[in-house]
Amino acid sequence: MTPSEQIDKLIDGLKDWRGDMLAKVRKTILAADRGIVEEWKWMGSPVWEKNGILVVATALKKKLKLTFSHGAQLEDPDKLFNNGFGGSVWRAIDLAEGDKISAPALKKLVRAAIAYNQAKAAKKAGAPRAKSGAAAKPKTAAKTAGTATTKSAGKTRPPLKPNKDGVVLLSGGNPQIAKGDGDAPVQAYIAALPGWKREFGERLDALIEKTVPHLRKAVRWNSPFYGVEGQGWFLGIHAFSKYVKVTFIKGTSLKPLPPGGTPKSGEARWIDVYEGDGLDDKQMAKWLKQAAAIPGWMA
Repeated sequence: MTPSEQIDKLIDGLKDWRGDMLAKVRKTILAADRGIVEEWKWMGSPVWEKNGILVVATALKKKLKLTFSHGAQLEDPDKLFNNGFGGSVWRAIDLAEGDKISAPALKKLVRAAIAYNQAKAAKKAGAPRAKSGAAAKPKTAAKTAGTATTKSAGKTRPPLKPNKDGVVLLSGGNPQIAKGDGDAPVQAYIAALPGWKREFGERLDALIEKTVPHLRKAVRWNSPFYGVEGQGWFLGIHAFSKYVKVTFIKGTSLKPLPPGGTPKSGEARWIDVYEGDGLDDKQMAKWLKQAAAIPGWMA
């Protein structure tokens, strides 16, 4: 099934005002530019792209959310944005039953998002690249004296510094938490997540606790793992710079199949959650129940 067919199916399945609203905004978004491509990502979200993600739609219980991935960088003269002002990246338009949205204003906002993506892509393409094999400039003794460093691939870099809670954030902002069993190390990991990732981690952890009986938790390799006593691990979490990866270890056994992964990934399938993404609690709960019911990874 193509992404457009998936979106058609979602609209048909929404038997209330959300289906009609999603159909209208979809038509308006596609009319803004012929080059816009429809995608279907994460936990069942319509996505519109051109030179990167423009808009993500999420059908929630009482509203339809349109999240612009770089909305904070866009001019919004028509004041369409009404959510996400606490962050510096995304902005959203939350539409409730009875709300109306100006098609010309929405088109204007989509075109602004396209222009931002194009400018960002052009800047990236024109950025000078470091010369291969170029030697790093030596530092003076005054600058390096008494400073611990780490070496990787022949390069010297400064040591990672702890955050305000004393936790070191590794590459991509993933917290460095010591190996341990139980809820405590998992909560320490979640508490150390930066920004929006912490809220997502708390929400997902609460949903797992609510859904899965006889739950077992641990931190391994700086990642929380969730399992069932005597049955092994069924899910792991890892934070990257721009998203959080939620991996179902035996994901190929789940229906519908989580979107992340290829045949080369073995049995694992995953969801990459970005800032502004909605969490489909209902779909996630279904996956969690399925994953917890089958033998997991024993380690």
